[in-house]
Amino acid sequence: MEIKSTDQQALLSLHRARDLIVRQRTQLINALRSLLAEFGVYIARGLARVITFARGVTEGAELELPSVAKDVIENLCQQLGALHGQVRWYEVRLRVEARRDARVRLLQTIPGVGAVTASAIAASVGDGHQFRNGREFAAWLGLTPVNKSSGGKERLGRITKMGDQYLRQLLVVGMTSLVRQTRSHPERASKWLTALLERKPARVATVAMANKTARIVWAVLTRNEPYSPRTA
Repeated sequence: MEIKSTDQQALLSLHRARDLIVRQRTQLINALRSLLAEFGVYIARGLARVITFARGVTEGAELELPSVAKDVIENLCQQLGALHGQVRWYEVRLRVEARRDARVRLLQTIPGVGAVTASAIAASVGDGHQFRNGREFAAWLGLTPVNKSSGGKERLGRITKMGDQYLRQLLVVGMTSLVRQTRSHPERASKWLTALLERKPARVATVAMANKTARIVWAVLTRNEPYSPRTA
């Protein structure tokens, strides 16, 4: 890998801090759900539902719980609100920094690649020329299926999950959102992804799309031009 500039290192520090806070928020949410479940209180799935619940508690919503348990829940909800606020701060700052970087702006022309993902990629790999091709970049991210050949037959297994876990996770999350949008509005989606979803489960299609997007990312970076269907 090429040596990162001080600007790249600075941008990566934002990502590392955000990732730490996101993981802490997830741990706290899991603890909160588990504790509430012991008292027969369940929150609907989704981050927004938990944040809404926590906000309600901190604003005085009544909980039918023993006094000690109520105090614990209120304290956890306050912590969750603070962590969520920190995540929002990092994401706003990342978007501000993203607008200043030409490569980040180019990467955001790729479907499913937002400011956070684009800035993480630009900060991690620069112009991408250290990779010979898009396939090598996808392999570095751990998005290449394991080849399980036997008896003259070739089968592609699960992805290797080697390489940069943070970038891989961001790409997969972005493609999960893209797959969800495709199912809701197939008329707006790419024919390739629509056809893939007709043949494969959503999870398989998501990873395949992440692999394809990684190759597009490499092409956009090395050519220094925005995404267009021919880039794929």
